[in-house]
This record gives sequence, C-alpha cells and structure tokens, in this order.
Amino acid sequence: MEKSPQPSTLSASLYTAWVSGFFFPLHEALKKHTSVALRKQMEASQWWDPGRLHDFQLEKLRDLLLHAQAHVPYYRRLFADAGLDATAVRSLSDLTRIPLLTKPLIRAHTEALKSDQAQHLARYNTGGSSGEPLVFFIGKRRKSHDIAAKWRATRWWGVDIGDPEIVIWGSPIELGAQDRLRSLRDRMLRTKLLPAFEMSAEKLDGFLAEIRAMRPKMLFGYPSALSHIARHAQAQGVRMDDLGIKVAFVTSERLYDDQRQQISTVFNCPVANGYGGRDAGFIAHECPHGGMHITAEDIIVEIIDAQGNPLPPGESGEITVTHLATHDFPFIRYQTGDMAILHDEPCSCGRGLPLIREIQGRSTDFIVAQDGTVMHGLALIYILRDLPEIDAFKIVQESLHETHILLVSKTRLDASLLTQIEQAFKTRLGSAVNIVIDQVAAIPAEKSGKFRYVVSKVASR
Repeated sequence: MEKSPQPSTLSASLYTAWVSGFFFPLHEALKKHTSVALRKQMEASQWWDPGRLHDFQLEKLRDLLLHAQAHVPYYRRLFADAGLDATAVRSLSDLTRIPLLTKPLIRAHTEALKSDQAQHLARYNTGGSSGEPLVFFIGKRRKSHDIAAKWRATRWWGVDIGDPEIVIWGSPIELGAQDRLRSLRDRMLRTKLLPAFEMSAEKLDGFLAEIRAMRPKMLFGYPSALSHIARHAQAQGVRMDDLGIKVAFVTSERLYDDQRQQISTVFNCPVANGYGGRDAGFIAHECPHGGMHITAEDIIVEIIDAQGNPLPPGESGEITVTHLATHDFPFIRYQTGDMAILHDEPCSCGRGLPLIREIQGRSTDFIVAQDGTVMHGLALIYILRDLPEIDAFKIVQESLHETHILLVSKTRLDASLLTQIEQAFKTRLGSAVNIVIDQVAAIPAEKSGKFRYVVSKVASR
C-alpha cells in the first residue's frame, strides 16, 4: 500500500506551489516582467516540430531586424553601408549577410547600439577572459525571456521556484545586491547564496554545514566550485548523499566529466549542465535525457569557422548568437568566444528544440603547439588531473615558446615527478618550449569566482 505524504513533505510542496504560482508571479508583475506568460508559452513550444520552430524564429527575426533598422543607430548605419534591407529577409539563412558583432565593436559603439525607443535599461558588464570589461544594456523584454527560459529548464528536473536552493556564486552583481529587500525576497524563495570567492578549508567546512542544515532540493553554481566542495566533503568524510538533493545545476564554465561524476556521487543527484551568459543570454540547458537543448524560441545559434563562415552540425567552431528578444540593445550574430559542435539528431525526450552536441569551452581554452597545431586544453589537463600528489593546478600558455604551470600539493613535489610533467608538456607543445613550474600554496579564482584550468594567450590573439 502506498504511503501518504508526511505532513512536512506536504507543507513543503504546498509552499513551493504558493511561491511558483503566486508569490513569484506577483514579484515579476511588480517588476513589469512577462516571464510567467513566456514560460507557459515555452512549455508548449518546446514540443513543436522543427518546421514550426523555424517559422516562429523567422517571424521573430524579421521583427528584430526591422526594429534595429528603424530604431538602433548602429544597425541603421550598418545596414545602409552593407546595402541590407530588413524587409527583404525571407529565411534564416539571410542572417549570414549581416556582419558579425564582436566585443570590441560593442565597446566602440555602446551608445549607438541602444534603441531610441528603449526604456528602463539596466547596465551590465562582464570582465571576459582578458579582464577588460564589456559594458552592455538589457531591457525588461530580454530579462523576461531569460528568466522564462531558465525557469522552464529548472522544471524539467522536477523542481521549481520555491524549492530550497543553495547557490554557489561569485558575481559581484549578485553579491553586491544583498540589501534588506533582496534578502527578504531570497528568504521567501528559499534561496541561499554562498560566495564562491574564497575556498579555504574553514570556508568549505561552513559550506558543508550550511548545505546539511538547509537540505536543499537543488544546487546551483560553477562546476569547479561544486566539485571543489564535493572533494572537500569526501576528504573530511562528511556525508552529503542523504539530503534529498534532486539536481545540481552547473553553468558559466566548461563541465568536465570528472567534475560531473564527483558532484553526482557526493551529492547523490544528477548534474544538469547549462550554457549561457549575461551578454548572450540563456542559450542552452541539459534535459534529464542528456540533450543540450537550445532555447530556440529566443536564440538562433550559428557555429562559424575562423573566417566567419557558418559550419554544419558535427563541425567545431565558435558559437555565434542572435538573441531575438534584444530589441532595446540588439545582440545580432554576436561572437561569444566559445567553441562548440551542433547536433543534427533529435533528443529522445521528444522536444523539438535543437541540440548542441558538445560545448568545448572558451577559444582561450585551446592551446597552440610550436608547430601551429591547435588542441583543446584537455590535452594538458589530462597530464595533471590524475596525479594523486597534485591538489590543484592552472596552466597559462604565455606564448608559443613558454608555458607556466601552477601546482598546489600537500607536500613538496620531488624532482622526478616535476621532470615527468615537464617532458609530458614538451611532448605535446614542442621540445623547445620552456615549461616553468611553480609550486604555490593556493590558486586564486577569477574576479567572478570562476576557476579556469587553462588560459592561452596565444589562442586569444
């Protein structure tokens, strides 16, 4: 005989239903966001066939381009100089006639990219891999669409807004906004934010205690941060697999297979990968069947080669995004700097949303050997990742002639192991490359709280 829900479980589910069905919709209405209606529409359109999605995208693309031509000074001039007319767009392939949008172009034309009809724009910035800030603006339409897309993907995993959530994050935007009103809202939503900037043993002990005390239904954060916490739990013998966590959402960095396995094992839950950014929007999210679904109702994804030519599914190139809800500050054919491969097969879940087969990371996560061979940073990561003597590492390719390796270990590494590492790097990069190894006490995260295993100053040029 099936047991009836316990009172605590029932009250918790009723509270979640109240938050997702009343409190959060009221919150969004007061902010003049349309995310509630958009999420409901997206939960229907995710089942459309590819042909219907294509027609929907085309209609929204025409609307965006017509608005940009009429109301955005940058695109008005760009279209005129290139002899383009938004009214002549007949298919999604016509998008390739529009010149690419890059971060330097946004920096040079920030004001001209604002629509003359834009209201209530919010200023955002992202540091990027070089640390040079990219300033851009987001309107309420774009914000509503991004919230709706994330909300829909959250519900794929059987959790909802209002379920207890621990967020491991490092963005100064979130951490700087912890005023009393925001703090009250987060308590109502049952969301707790833990800063990812510092990962000392003392801080990690505190994180584990907070997670155990809250018993969240979901975790959200950088894969490097969550895997670091999971490693610490294992090292300290602290159980985290008995808390009833249903899913760990990770985003903002490449998710490596060993990170997925570690997070899943320690917290006893699946790991759902997400891909996007403040600038490009909520691009794709993994469903429980393993498909990395593009938010096609809002975003057109192209994969381009080094010359800017579109590539077919199955070939690796740079992700270029057109966000269809960015009328106030258009992102049209925006180069993200990330590398990926598109999928040409449907997902077994039955959704018609197109798929990304593999997200390979930043273009600066790729390294260049002395002979010009380009390879993913994993080629170097694998050398260090499985060495039990090494607790943490970072690889910085300064030039074709020199690469720095930062290593953290509990004890001083012996000369034979350092020689082994040096020779393995030379095998991949070239025998004449100078390999500089520094043993350090700790490796700081980026300003955002993220951690990058590989940075190439060659590949970024």
